[in-house]
Amino acid sequence: MELFFLLLLVLIMAGALGSGYPVAFALPGAAIITIGLAALTGQLFEGSTDAFFHSGGPQQWLTAGVTNLRGVYWEVERDTLIAIPLFIFMGIMLQRSKIAEDLLVTMAQLFGPVPGGLGISVVFVGALLAATTGIVGATVVAMGMISLPAMLRSNYSTPLATGTIAASGTLGQIIPPSIVLIILADQLASAADQASTLRTNLFKEATGEIQMPSIFDVSGTSAGEMFLGALIPGLVLVGIYMTYILIYALIRPSAAPAVHDKSTKYNAAFWGRVTLTLVPPLALIFLVLGSIIGGIATVNQAGAIGAAGALIMASYKLPEPGTRMMFGPAILSIIALGMLTFALMSFEMNVKAVDSPSDSIGIAIGAVATVILIIALIWSAARSIRIDHTLQQVMLETAKTTSLVFIILLGAAMLTAAFRGFGGEELVREFLNGMPGGFWTQFIIVMAVIFVLGFFLDFIEIAVVVVPIVAPILLSDPGANVTAVWLGVMIGLNIQTSFLTPPFGFALFYLRGVAPAMVKTLQIYKGVIPFIVLQLIALGIVGSYPPLVNYLPSRVSLLGETAPPPRNPQLQLCLEDYVSDRLASTTTAQDAISTAKMMDLSALPEDLAEEMEDGFAAADTALEKMEEIRTTHAAVEDATTEYRPQLIKVRSIEKQIRGLVEERDVAATTLSRLGPDSDRGPELEAEVAHLDEEIEALKARIPEGWEEVHDTFAELTKAEDNARNLYRRNADNAYSGPAEVLAILEDTPAFYDLEGPLNDVRNLIENGQGEADADEIKLVEDMIGDVEGAGDVRSALASARREIDEDEVDREQALEDYEEALAEYAAQKQWRAEAAALEPNVRAYVEGIEGTLGIRSQDRFTREQALAMASCTARHRDVSLNF
Repeated sequence: MELFFLLLLVLIMAGALGSGYPVAFALPGAAIITIGLAALTGQLFEGSTDAFFHSGGPQQWLTAGVTNLRGVYWEVERDTLIAIPLFIFMGIMLQRSKIAEDLLVTMAQLFGPVPGGLGISVVFVGALLAATTGIVGATVVAMGMISLPAMLRSNYSTPLATGTIAASGTLGQIIPPSIVLIILADQLASAADQASTLRTNLFKEATGEIQMPSIFDVSGTSAGEMFLGALIPGLVLVGIYMTYILIYALIRPSAAPAVHDKSTKYNAAFWGRVTLTLVPPLALIFLVLGSIIGGIATVNQAGAIGAAGALIMASYKLPEPGTRMMFGPAILSIIALGMLTFALMSFEMNVKAVDSPSDSIGIAIGAVATVILIIALIWSAARSIRIDHTLQQVMLETAKTTSLVFIILLGAAMLTAAFRGFGGEELVREFLNGMPGGFWTQFIIVMAVIFVLGFFLDFIEIAVVVVPIVAPILLSDPGANVTAVWLGVMIGLNIQTSFLTPPFGFALFYLRGVAPAMVKTLQIYKGVIPFIVLQLIALGIVGSYPPLVNYLPSRVSLLGETAPPPRNPQLQLCLEDYVSDRLASTTTAQDAISTAKMMDLSALPEDLAEEMEDGFAAADTALEKMEEIRTTHAAVEDATTEYRPQLIKVRSIEKQIRGLVEERDVAATTLSRLGPDSDRGPELEAEVAHLDEEIEALKARIPEGWEEVHDTFAELTKAEDNARNLYRRNADNAYSGPAEVLAILEDTPAFYDLEGPLNDVRNLIENGQGEADADEIKLVEDMIGDVEGAGDVRSALASARREIDEDEVDREQALEDYEEALAEYAAQKQWRAEAAALEPNVRAYVEGIEGTLGIRSQDRFTREQALAMASCTARHRDVSLNF
């Protein structure tokens, strides 16, 4: 019966959506009606409202959607969706300021003389509008009203013209900042958590180990990472569109002719108009996306920047004839941004870190610039209110659109809860996991379903209904081990086609509404087909080369202020590949080790000399273990060819066995609860016996000698893991001890400077008493504590201080401790002087290995190292052999 109500849920939802019922009410309505019917039917026929639910009951699943939504979006840490109203405001305000019209006219004049130039200009403007307004409907309407008549007058092919306009208008769905990317990021963040749990369970079942190593965890994503991940694929799609139009124009010049407008003069005035038209939107794109890429702002903060920039641009774009100082707010903003940039580059702007008069000047400049920027925003807002009440209308539209998005999210959460309540999620998981071919079969099926749903559903409906169900299954697969941001961008590219696919593609409706009567609907449909194919080609390119998506998020993460340290477990394999390549390409580290071992360490204290010798020995061992890593990894790779097919076959059989065991256990439990006179007893006994036979038959299909093959391969992977662990331990020891000795030697001048303050303490020891004198000694202690290697001197002095800080002063013991401090200082002074000549040699060793063996001991990666790590982590790494 669960399947019946699951089917009923889908049918009610499809019927409501097909009849034109609002999505915001169709989704929760279908969930409430189906749950109510299942509860009522269960009460009438089985005496329990929970009878026809896969698990739980109606109360749980009716409240689950609201509870989950509140738990996710009302937490202080989860502020992802705050960016939605900000970017919506930015888009609507720019759309009202007629930016599309100016761009289309100017770019048509600029690109017109090129074959297919009008079409290329439409794609270019579509990309700019996607990165600023992101509103598909407004973009398609504007381009349809301005560019379509011009293209038809220039004898452009009607299908090419309409297809270009419709496809270019949909770029706002994939080029950031995009609302669909924010929603996908939010859905995938939750899906990644579920996928990590699924993968952990899979690891336990496959290996029997309780805890899965963190290196195999599924990493989530954020709106910022989605923006970064989608940027290059979006530009790739733009490039594909432009290339197609150019090739089409070259092959069929009559279908996309060059346009030579004799009235257009390419003089200074023309280029000034081009600059004034292009620079503001490009500057806004740079501020919004550049602040995210540079790690300066979060997505929410970038959204606020975009909203403020749109408001200022509207102040001079909105028509108001005869207005003076229409560029006043923009000029003030430029001045304020210039002052802020100067202050940030020239002064310490962290208020807590200000410690000089010059820094105070920087804070003052920043404060003045902020006031100027606020004045510019207030001025712009006043103009926007005065001119046709534009600001009020934009804010009202923003509130409506934002409310619609959030109501749909709530409805989708309720629908997804009902889907899970009737066992739909488990059914989908079993179906996908049962498909031959592994991850890529599952992925292609999911992409095909999303593509087909795009014919009938809007992008928000697909993102909030389909993604939570299928994403955990795809992300949990250890064979593909795809990142959440890659999966999100792939789904985003696929969803984009929903605006173009007949019969319900919204871009087609928008264009049909403004196209001349001479343009037939069939011509519009015919025109979008090549662009749908181009989108699928882009999907294939991005799918086959994941670094197009993953590289930029990895790069920004590794170069940012909050970059993961080199010891991060997720980075170790890439880090060891990098070190291996460096050691193979240069002998700097090997030469440094050989030279260092010839040093005479007799001038150092015994413990420090031992640290140096241990470091040299560890360096030799680390080099040996790196070579062992190469050897054992090659052995694993050689064995993988034969082992992988057997592993896939056995794990598939074991999965089937686990499913049958669960069925057998359920049947056996039900049988044990039946009375002796029950009619179902023989039937259940036969079912249990049949399941036992199937289980034994499956066990017999496991290849003979599998255990031996598995154990042999496990020994190979264990040898590689041991080599890696020993390398890491010895590499750390090779660097840490000598680096500590170097820090001590480098602080020798500072150690000498302690002699005067230390001698001055004698008077306080002999005559001092109480808290004030003890505080003065404590200041000297702190000075000594700042010097590397002076800990013993500080400890002895601290003992002396405590003796005079007591109510009963033990001056004799204090002096004894003080003399001990002086003796320790004198001893250190002597050996430091003798060991000073070692400092250059120790430094040469530390610097020689710090980019290889010592890289894990760094606080953060250098730029070169971070870029190498980004290139490596951008590729998906198969970890299925560990499961």
